[in-house]
Amino acid sequence: MRAQPLAAKVERRLLAAAQRLGTADPVAPIQGLIERTFPLPDGDERYGNNALTPMSAPIEPNFSELQPGSLRFTIEPLGPGASGADRRDEATREMRRLVGSFFGRDALRWFDERSEAWRGFASGGALSYGAFFGTSYDRDGLAGTRVYYETRADQMGAMPPGLTRIVSAVRTLMPTLQPLFTTISAMREAGAQRLTFVHSRPVRLADFQPVLDALGLGHQMPGILQTLGLTLGGRFDLPASSTLVAFSDGADGPEFEIYVMLGMISDLPANFMSLLSLGLNERPRELVALERWLDAFTPEDEVWPGRFSILSLRTSRNCAPRVSLYLRPAEFELPAGASRNAP
Repeated sequence: MRAQPLAAKVERRLLAAAQRLGTADPVAPIQGLIERTFPLPDGDERYGNNALTPMSAPIEPNFSELQPGSLRFTIEPLGPGASGADRRDEATREMRRLVGSFFGRDALRWFDERSEAWRGFASGGALSYGAFFGTSYDRDGLAGTRVYYETRADQMGAMPPGLTRIVSAVRTLMPTLQPLFTTISAMREAGAQRLTFVHSRPVRLADFQPVLDALGLGHQMPGILQTLGLTLGGRFDLPASSTLVAFSDGADGPEFEIYVMLGMISDLPANFMSLLSLGLNERPRELVALERWLDAFTPEDEVWPGRFSILSLRTSRNCAPRVSLYLRPAEFELPAGASRNAP
């Protein structure tokens, strides 16, 4: 009897999570993509050879304080062995299909204009992973869709003018930042683009103070230090390549997000989640939403949903730092050797 493809298990988990969170069906809009991405049987070690979640099948749910109660997840499109150009093209097709079908012709025209420099023929050279693809759902259906395009330094000039000014100011202050990807997002009422960098050297959180000051966000640093210092057990310095930072030009002006790759923190506190929950005590609605999200991704025969991969904090001029938490679901983990040849 032929083994069932992993796609069936992914679909069951997403539908169960949607039921627990009270969101619309997250599978129907992208069922074809799920089936093309997870065609091999559950546990096939080839899934571990991916850039999104090495040692695990490439699906990464995440919780966002800014969208409590939503079901959000990212995948690396297409199965093992696909090229970066193929993944880029697949993510682009799915993005165009969803944007046009759910958000309309004007939104599709906006996406085509914004993505041209990344989806065109000239952008395909020397790609590694190519692109990731993400969607989010609330009780009314598809709330947003986004594509993460692998980005080279020579593509940064294709950013919109406001983001270009922000990036120029940031790189003057921190020239060692290396671009990773640009995220182009379409929501029901708006679209946005951001650029994410990796800090390849060890860094202290306080090193970002001049950047925040230049963007008019310096007053948000105490909140960033308080939350990260608490959840990381008093740590305020981070190892090389464990820190990503993203910038965008939003309705409220410049936006900043810092991501900590938790797997690279050797002394992460054993009570990390308790510390994070303690930090959310003053926001009980968001804390309850986080607890529901954890429950939504915990299998019925388990007591914990999996390993947490990333903790991020996002802030703008009038929005205090807000938490996002990324998960590697336990049921999609693979043996350690599965990522030996991951990019």
